[in-house]
Amino acid sequence: MFETESSTMSGKTTIKGNPSQYVKLNVGGSLHYTTIGTLTKHDTMLRAMFSGRMEVLSDSDGWILIDRCGKHFGTLLNFLRDGSVSLPESSRDTAELLAEAKYYCIEELAESCNKALHKKERGEHDPICMVPLITSLKEEETLISSNSTKPAIKLLINRHNNKYSYTSTSDDNLLKNIELFDKLSLWYSNRVMFLKDVISTGEICCWIFYGHGKKVSEVCCTSIVYATDKKHTKVECPEARIYEETLNILLYENRNAPNQELMQATSTRAAVSGMSSYTSDEEEERSAVN
Repeated sequence: MFETESSTMSGKTTIKGNPSQYVKLNVGGSLHYTTIGTLTKHDTMLRAMFSGRMEVLSDSDGWILIDRCGKHFGTLLNFLRDGSVSLPESSRDTAELLAEAKYYCIEELAESCNKALHKKERGEHDPICMVPLITSLKEEETLISSNSTKPAIKLLINRHNNKYSYTSTSDDNLLKNIELFDKLSLWYSNRVMFLKDVISTGEICCWIFYGHGKKVSEVCCTSIVYATDKKHTKVECPEARIYEETLNILLYENRNAPNQELMQATSTRAAVSGMSSYTSDEEEERSAVN
């Protein structure tokens, strides 16, 4: 239990307790339930209020009363928890959030709001979706490892890696893979990091899925087929499988540490489903052996 020193006449209370203990907040009629640790995590007015340095007002049911509009208080709490938060789209809501951040002395959030408002005044906008183009293996490893808590999807696509002529539908299917990648990156850009590799010499078209910085599965879209005694490269676009793996990779979202059972279960799905995940060159070698 947290310690309180209260005056029954005024309803004022001094709160000081364990960081893991919860408190009930009534901010202008908006009710919130959070820990003392969250409220005291940053050097703000809330830290002073909930570390015993300031008196706070409470009612008979134990709710701490704060005489401010509670519209954006949930956003403030999320910022205190995570150190970052998505800002409102409208300038009006951003200005309102700025006022609350200033009131509670949350300087970093206030600075972010100010920058966002200045950008909007100048007509500048942050891109909705950014997809880095891989220029080297080292760059790829750095990008994926630096975002290990965020799942990643890489599309490796290079039409010039082919040794043989393409089947009649291959070019259309290459475009379908690119269009599907673009669509998924727009849908899930806030939740998944998307990468595009156009310089690799290992494959023609291949989707690779990462969780916690490690490769979980892949969908290889090329195979070797025979027609009139000649070898041809066939490119497909297995949309259902790609959608399935995309939804599967979302299981790795917002996990603090790798779950070994999850890694094992998802990384073996390709073998269970019987889908080919080896490259065109390996297919050729298998055919030669047979």
